[in-house]
Amino acid sequence: MLTKDEIELLTNHLTFWNNLTYKQKDTFMDHTSVNFYKKDSSIHTADLDCVGLLLPKNGTLRVYILSDEGREITLYRIRPGDVCVLSAACVLHTITFDISIDAVTDCELLQVDSPAFSALMQENIYVEAYAYKKVTERFSDAMWTMQQILFMSFDKRLAIFLLDETAKTGSHSLKMTHEEIARYMGSAREVVSRMLKYFSSEGLVQISRGEILITDRKKLLTLV
Repeated sequence: MLTKDEIELLTNHLTFWNNLTYKQKDTFMDHTSVNFYKKDSSIHTADLDCVGLLLPKNGTLRVYILSDEGREITLYRIRPGDVCVLSAACVLHTITFDISIDAVTDCELLQVDSPAFSALMQENIYVEAYAYKKVTERFSDAMWTMQQILFMSFDKRLAIFLLDETAKTGSHSLKMTHEEIARYMGSAREVVSRMLKYFSSEGLVQISRGEILITDRKKLLTLV
């Protein structure tokens, strides 16, 4: 049974909600559960069943693709206020590639099971339109990531990453290891460490264990 706050989360972030019938709303809520995932746990992989629609109450998810050699490329992240539709890719028949989803932090999620979401898509054009609109937005994010990897120099990519991540928290400090940054950027830890060492020598950042402090944001912006 969903709480009042959880129902409010659904109504605030699912733009099709007011276009559902009373019966469809009841079905949607009956098939929505609250699930908890520990930091670094796997929520969805190509080998697991489709997990359905995901709405974070708190915490952050990472959506990424994995090569046969084990290289990860982070496509985007899902935070509270976002909705993850690609986690229900099994009901979106135009999606033909596999994604993985991990918990970046401890997470509490509202999870709408795939069969119920699929049935609502078939019954209600607003649900279907919403799903494909979200997919389009996420593909835009993914294409931006691929464009960075293919066409931008690594110093520019790293500068953008550091600026974006600290802007999200309103801080000059980023608590993240070189290994984590490399995983998010689809690179190697050695490459990240080498570039951060260069940034440090130029007075752009200060590096400590598990933390990077931006010391000259204005100069870092000149690389972007």
